Amino acid sequence: MLIERIWPDNAWRNYHYLIACEETGEALAVDPLDWQACLATARERGWQITRILNTHEHGDHIGGNESLRAATRATLLAHAGAASRIPAVDVGLSAGDRLQIGRSVLLTVLDTPGHTLTHVCLLIEGRSTEAPALICGDTLFNAGAGNCHNGGDPALLYDTFVNQLARLPPDTLIYPGHDYLQRNLEFTLDREPDNRLAATRLVDARTYQGATAPVTTLAEEQQINSFFRLHNPQVIAGLRVHFPDLPEQPDARSVFLKLRELRNRW
Repeated sequence: MLIERIWPDNAWRNYHYLIACEETGEALAVDPLDWQACLATARERGWQITRILNTHEHGDHIGGNESLRAATRATLLAHAGAASRIPAVDVGLSAGDRLQIGRSVLLTVLDTPGHTLTHVCLLIEGRSTEAPALICGDTLFNAGAGNCHNGGDPALLYDTFVNQLARLPPDTLIYPGHDYLQRNLEFTLDREPDNRLAATRLVDARTYQGATAPVTTLAEEQQINSFFRLHNPQVIAGLRVHFPDLPEQPDARSVFLKLRELRNRW
């Protein structure tokens, strides 16, 4: 399994991805806004882009589709429910669909609403010796969670986090659609000042650019990402300062929703 993370250094701090079979060179391009960078990288690696996949319908993820299709004749895949908002989708995806890339890479489609109502993540499995990987678009960020401003639903995002993402293997590598690591860690530490791992990661993050930012695992996210730390007493106590109506022992869903509300204005 070969995963190439492409950093176009644009205003939106996007990441694009190429997922390739090391045996055949067949590659899938994910959210290729900067299609020229994706195409150039594929050619440098000797890969052939045969499919394009959009995690969701926002313009900073679909804007390169048509140019890359014209250059490669690739097939376009997206959530089945997003086809009316993404031009020329060839294949609509549903939860549990399996995609094969070449001979060595198998992907499972996760239906992950929240950031939008029609969002997919990809769980990638390679050889048995490789850790699984999650291409998560704008659902899960390193140390953060996607917003729900443009057609999303924070209650659905909570369900996605708790019922799908949190249940993935701890060694799953996390590949989000944007680099917001530094700001997200600052939010974590504002909620949980005693989080030593987040503090250490923040010192490092202030020296990174998106191209060199580390790839986290789910196990690390569960230590540094407030949206996974819904039962932490310090997180809850801090939230009650901002939301006095929050009970002393709130349920996890209420904590998540208040975290998302606070992050919207933080």
